[in-house]
Amino acid sequence: MTPEGIRSAVDAADAAVSFDPLRPLLTRVAYRMLGSVADAEDVVQDAFIRWLGTDRSEVREPAAFLRRTVTRLCLDQIKSARHSRETYVGPWLPDPLVEEEEEDDVSLPLMLALERLSPLERAAFLLHDVFGVEFEEVAKTIDRDPAATRQLAARARTHVRDARPRYKLEKEQGLQIANAFFAASRSGDMGALGALLAADVGMWADGGGKRPAAMEPILGHDIVLKLHRSLAVLFGKYGSTLVHTGTINGLPGFVTREADGEFQTTALEIEDGKVTGIYVMRNPDKLKHMH
Repeated sequence: MTPEGIRSAVDAADAAVSFDPLRPLLTRVAYRMLGSVADAEDVVQDAFIRWLGTDRSEVREPAAFLRRTVTRLCLDQIKSARHSRETYVGPWLPDPLVEEEEEDDVSLPLMLALERLSPLERAAFLLHDVFGVEFEEVAKTIDRDPAATRQLAARARTHVRDARPRYKLEKEQGLQIANAFFAASRSGDMGALGALLAADVGMWADGGGKRPAAMEPILGHDIVLKLHRSLAVLFGKYGSTLVHTGTINGLPGFVTREADGEFQTTALEIEDGKVTGIYVMRNPDKLKHMH
């Protein structure tokens, strides 16, 4: 190896020593900004390349510097992501994260509510309300003054209030309901399934145009039950294998392998012991990280 190559390798190793411990936090920030595992990983890697080219001796707080870098990269990425969402086939759901060790309460319904915010509102809310960053630092990150940043976060809070659960669901209760939901939906026991569903239950399935999925949300107890009655016939004929029961994006749910050999995730929003939301991920592009 040439002297230049040795210096480059040493520099990369030095950069990694300070960067790698922060990578999980930076990835959480990026994922919650973008809703995509692959895009979040790309942004974090881009941040590392920038960190490599930075005079690190001049950076007093690497965590704040890198969080700022990642957030700004995400804000740039959201512009192109918004355009692709407008042309997305069927309902869009964020990539499923299975059994993540949650350090915050950003559940799947909240992720969907964040999609309705402006990029700056989303950044202000996530950084301050979820990750506990002071408003002065958030303001520097998004290049706004602190008063404007507070207003952005306040507006975001108002928009997402209904998406935050009123009561904390005990994990064991949630997993029991998820197991019961799987058993009833696959066996065709519509009596048991109907008893699990709230009157205003809704179902969203993301196939991304790659696998069959409802093109619009399915809303209401009777319509959701009718759909599952039809699905149960297919499950009985072609099979659906339970792979894992656990937490998916902060919600109880399960992972299955379907008849076409592909994974599928089902996350359940539960209130007062009843399923109010069913979120099914079928898009293979969004399930690649689970293989």
